[in-house]
Amino acid sequence: MIKKIQNVKSEVAKVVVGQEKMIDSLLIALLCEGHILIEGVPGLAKTTTVNALSKALGLNFKRAQFTPDLLPSDILGAEIYDPQNNQFKIKKGPIFTNLLLADEINRAPAKVQSALLEVMQEKQVTLGDTTFKLDPPFFVMATQNPVEQEGVYQLPEAQLDRFMLKLVVDYNTKSEELEIARRISSGKFEEISPVLSSEDLEILKEAINNIHVDSEVEEYMIELVNATRNPSEYGLEEIKEYIQFGASPRVSIDMFKAVKAMAFMRGKDFVTPVDVAYIAKELMRHRIVLTYEAEAEGITTDEIIQKVLEAVAIP
Repeated sequence: MIKKIQNVKSEVAKVVVGQEKMIDSLLIALLCEGHILIEGVPGLAKTTTVNALSKALGLNFKRAQFTPDLLPSDILGAEIYDPQNNQFKIKKGPIFTNLLLADEINRAPAKVQSALLEVMQEKQVTLGDTTFKLDPPFFVMATQNPVEQEGVYQLPEAQLDRFMLKLVVDYNTKSEELEIARRISSGKFEEISPVLSSEDLEILKEAINNIHVDSEVEEYMIELVNATRNPSEYGLEEIKEYIQFGASPRVSIDMFKAVKAMAFMRGKDFVTPVDVAYIAKELMRHRIVLTYEAEAEGITTDEIIQKVLEAVAIP
């Protein structure tokens, strides 16, 4: 089954150069039925990657550009009056898809963000008196642009917690950027073929559920989460004043699922602490609330998580 994952990556690589961490994170979130938030400057192939992934999986893909004047009905859909038949009819919005790219989610007001996040949690949409269940798989990749400071509505911490992973995407290497420029200028892109069906996706999810996690590794993951809430118990007095709220219980739940997917994608049938460390920052960086002291001193959540990883004993 791991070969099927490699086939998906190979298809995506036809149009996306580098960004392996982003592709891995997207696959982990998809296989674990979670959602992902990606932060990065424009031009880092975020949209291209999701589009390529949907084609490789043979799934429906839609993109919604979030703007300050967006309304919840623009995403969800609405009841429209049909004067010819003298009745209301349902017009479905872009949320009715398998993979939804919510582009620049922090540019839309709170009402729209809340509407999207509710659907992410419930996986259903109510329009008028009718409730529609979304066809599985349903996966949201939201992006936010850290460059713009005006006309943005920062996602509240409680809403950020709904995202399984938060990935910070960096620039490509010089050699990768050279390859990107050559491909785009020459227009030489290969066609992406679907290599994984919805049935295959369900089989992969079942295989991931069967990945073994030793009790010591399970305890290690709980210790990592607890260390963000009670740093003094782990000899981390120096970061105590920087943490206002530690990681939520959703981190533990998502971590137990994500590390299994991580091990599976590495071709193993058991989880190691290395798998945990590889994805710990993506799972926790948006779920730890820092104090004003931390912001004033330029301390980031990634630095806090790194201190925790160094302090908690590895089994």
